[in-house]
Amino acid sequence: MSNLLWKSLVVSPAVLGATLLVSTTAMAAPNPTTKVSPAKQLGVTEVAQQPEILAQTTIDQVNRYSNEGNQGNSQSQVTSVSQFSDVQPTDWAFQALQSLVERYGCIAGYPNATYRGNRALTRYEFAAGLNACLDRVNELIATATADLVTKQDLATLQRLQEEFSAELATLRGRVDSLEARTAELEANQFSTTTKLVGEAIFAVTDVFGGNTGDANNTVFQDRVRLDLQTSFTGRDVLHTRLAAGNAQAFSLVDNGGGAINTAEGTQTFEVGSTGTNSVKIDRLTYEAPIGPAQVYLAASGGRHSHYAAVNNPYFFDNTDGGNGALSTFASESPIYRIGGGAGIALNLPLGKGGGILGNSSITAGYLASEANNPTLSSGLTNGDYAALGQLNFSVGDRLALAATYVHGYSAAGGLLFNSGSTSDNSFGEVLVGTGQANALSTTNASSSNSYGVSAAFRPSDKLSISGFVSYHDVTGFGVGDNYEAWSYGVGVALPDFGKKGNVLGVFAGAEPYAFNRPGFVGNDIPYHFEGFYKYRVSDNISVTPGVIWLTSPGQNSNNDDAIIGTLRTTFTF
Repeated sequence: MSNLLWKSLVVSPAVLGATLLVSTTAMAAPNPTTKVSPAKQLGVTEVAQQPEILAQTTIDQVNRYSNEGNQGNSQSQVTSVSQFSDVQPTDWAFQALQSLVERYGCIAGYPNATYRGNRALTRYEFAAGLNACLDRVNELIATATADLVTKQDLATLQRLQEEFSAELATLRGRVDSLEARTAELEANQFSTTTKLVGEAIFAVTDVFGGNTGDANNTVFQDRVRLDLQTSFTGRDVLHTRLAAGNAQAFSLVDNGGGAINTAEGTQTFEVGSTGTNSVKIDRLTYEAPIGPAQVYLAASGGRHSHYAAVNNPYFFDNTDGGNGALSTFASESPIYRIGGGAGIALNLPLGKGGGILGNSSITAGYLASEANNPTLSSGLTNGDYAALGQLNFSVGDRLALAATYVHGYSAAGGLLFNSGSTSDNSFGEVLVGTGQANALSTTNASSSNSYGVSAAFRPSDKLSISGFVSYHDVTGFGVGDNYEAWSYGVGVALPDFGKKGNVLGVFAGAEPYAFNRPGFVGNDIPYHFEGFYKYRVSDNISVTPGVIWLTSPGQNSNNDDAIIGTLRTTFTF
């Protein structure tokens, strides 16, 4: 017999011990009255050998080993069995483990000084352990000098090689297949840095009540957004969002049959709609941390609610359309609807936890709606803009508070609550509120100072209460251009109502309104009541029926109330 073969036989007991070690499983005590196979003598749990079961379990086992390695469960060599905190001298396998450590040095444990010998061992784990021990075997073959081999070792080693040859071959084949598939995916993947997040909304909606109901029909509308989210460092994100849709708001009609100058009842899925399902880029923003601050850059389609805390959970949807409240009013405070476009913002923490002040932060942002226009009265600084400052407080994860200030400027003919997505100042851009609150001077430029507070309180995981108040002081550069506007609202949400992922929401308040403005009729408060129930069909599909009730449309109690009924279906992918 050659020297190499002889040394192989010498270390055969080490092979057996090592396979037990790398497997992270327990050895069941053998039944002394039952004749078992060599695998069962070692505590191996046998599985049925049907090909379909082998095919299904191989990938799971490989992934399991990979996950354990990623979780910091790597094994380290020990020199004494006493180093294992979960192995006691009273354990039935203590002597066997001690012998394997002292005679062969082929046992390793986990970083937390445990052996984890209380878990069942599968045939695949045993085969993988046997394969992983080959490096240790080669080392022992090269250094072995003692004559330790026995006939029993030779017989057991031969049986093990025969019994597990199929599993080893199958495991190697599966790993080769995985490597080939991984290489193919890497060669044909869309991008290593970008993922696609999509949302498609189907909505059936109608409005009822007096002349308004007679002037509108039931409609089936849609809006689709495809957001390419790119990360270059793992902590930043570039949003390149494409949008298309055909949704448009209902026309509210007064008792005389004329259209009411108002944006009351505008629904979230109508925001950003192109009207004819043509495609446009409606958001191009980049967010990244710089030191302790989070920086937000908008090249197009920037909005204050992208970077500022809105404090309206379950009603606000950061994609503005498919998963929160039905209306733009119930979704977020109107103060975040003042201006938009291109600009910069940052969030800076003011503490490191511990009390209100320790959990505070400050938010500042500047957005210009005509930043791309190089004419003298436009551009980044001379055109329409809105600058926001906000102080945020939080107490644990139950209470959040914010105080907000927005200073805005608009050229003649502008609108206060304007999305800033276009520069033609058409009335179609207005997103919330009555005409009295929105319409700025048609002959002179105007500036505005808006103040708002918002709060969100979550007394339990099944209840959320949120609300806001905003005051807007508009100063026109001509006689009679000044006015004030108010808005407020409160919402109650019941998350997981009836089923995990569902939301029942009720919201009530007054959409932005202004009194005693020349040229406008009506000094009544336009109240807004809304209820919806988002039912999650699956992780990617939700159906939301809801009702919006508008009283005194156009701030005029002589106008009939309007009731909007909507059935919204949202697909996300």
